Amino acid sequence: MAGLPGYSALAPKTKNLVMAGGLTGFVFGVYYYTMRAVGGSDELQVAIDKFEDAKRSSDAEASLAPKQ
Repeated sequence: MAGLPGYSALAPKTKNLVMAGGLTGFVFGVYYYTMRAVGGSDELQVAIDKFEDAKRSSDAEASLAPKQ
């Protein structure tokens, strides 16, 4: 890792701890971002509910219509 000055001077255990901390932070960041992005809106669920209501009402009207 030539990009980080002073990193090569650290002990191997310290390098592992720095790497583990960075990876843990990254994983929690991605998790937090994903949960906020997914949980932020229920637009899809609202659309599904509207579709199911429309289908139910059209099925009810079809069953009430006189059969010839």
